[in-house]
Amino acid sequence: MVAIKIEGLSKQYRLGRKQKSYRTLRDSAVDAFTRSFQAIRSIGKRTNGGEQIPSIWALRDISAEIREGEVVGLIGRNGAGKSTLLKILSRITDPTEGHAEICGRIGSLLEVGTGFHPELTGRENVFLNGAILGMAKKEIERKFDEIVAFAEVERFVDTPVKHYSSGMYLRLAFAVAAHLEPEILLVDEVLAVGDASFQQKCLGKMGEVAETGRTVLFVSHNMGAVTGLCNRAIWIDNGSVMADGPVDDVTQQYLRSFSSGSFSHVNEAFEFQVTSVVIRDGRGEPSFQFSPGDDLVVEVGFRADKPIKDPYIWIIVDSVRGPCFAANTLLDGSAPQMLEGEGRFVCRFKSIPLLPQSYTIRMGISALGGKPLMKQQEVASFSVVGDLSEYGFKGEYQTRAARSVPVMIPYEWVLSDGSVVSMDLRFKQGMVS
Repeated sequence: MVAIKIEGLSKQYRLGRKQKSYRTLRDSAVDAFTRSFQAIRSIGKRTNGGEQIPSIWALRDISAEIREGEVVGLIGRNGAGKSTLLKILSRITDPTEGHAEICGRIGSLLEVGTGFHPELTGRENVFLNGAILGMAKKEIERKFDEIVAFAEVERFVDTPVKHYSSGMYLRLAFAVAAHLEPEILLVDEVLAVGDASFQQKCLGKMGEVAETGRTVLFVSHNMGAVTGLCNRAIWIDNGSVMADGPVDDVTQQYLRSFSSGSFSHVNEAFEFQVTSVVIRDGRGEPSFQFSPGDDLVVEVGFRADKPIKDPYIWIIVDSVRGPCFAANTLLDGSAPQMLEGEGRFVCRFKSIPLLPQSYTIRMGISALGGKPLMKQQEVASFSVVGDLSEYGFKGEYQTRAARSVPVMIPYEWVLSDGSVVSMDLRFKQGMVS
């Protein structure tokens, strides 16, 4: 049975439109209960007194069917339209063209505290969100203790959520969305916020939700999380579907799209631009193929039309199974004092301890106070190639290595007979017996 049916969905935004002001609880509650729970209606284009208003298309003619029990990953670069699609499916915004039919009760976590009212306590928000989802009071009461325990907010459950930290807000919002048993769960980048232990709890809970046969639509830049959780992926780029199919096939197509080295990004508010991201080998030559133990150089060109003080930069190397290693100037204290004019910064990873596989580079840049110059996103990809037999892996061990954790730092075994077996990807050797 089809859980979500999307036909010709498009969304147009008018540029420069003023945002709505803070809404009262009455406004929020009335809107929540008066929206249709069966389908999303299309709306027509608007003009201002006949004058055409500048606009952009965030989505353009999206069509897809998602069946009950499917766990689908939505992947794509920042600004591709993934979050807009989830907002339409959650009935937060209307499409400009087309429609989507939803068969089942939806729970969503699209932003920190989505659906919460700041003046209500944590307890009150749990019951309000449960009621909006159509649950009886007894059902919410039965799940309440489990929700609060998962969110780790027992001491603050009777405190208005406007006093919560962003982490507390997120934990409680996710707990409500995941525990109140919606037939369809929509999750947008929940793994981008929170500590590592909470991220693992989120993944575990989403896995439990999927195992019960409920439908999950999951947006993430973490390809390891997507491939580990989902059985299908939809790649969206510039508001259009580029690929839709088995998760391994689609994620590989997506990763290969970064091999051109043409990435750029503009932040108009800060008058800042990432002009290029180039991957080079240890000799400084542009390259997308490396051998185990080679140096990997990431060169980022930028242009800052006004000075940006105390920026910090982080670069993460990912495999399809998740993060491998990273460089982060916020941790190592090596951030530049100022970004100004045109320039570049270079990160060299020495003797990369990676097995032959495909990899992606994610990057983010923030200004003083954590304001994002460029939100974390994929910027490039590369491959590590090589014959594992030259590094000591022979026979069936090559197949096992291809499925293993891809990072291998030098190590050695001291066996019971006193013999020593060493492994080091930096040097070709044959020491595995």
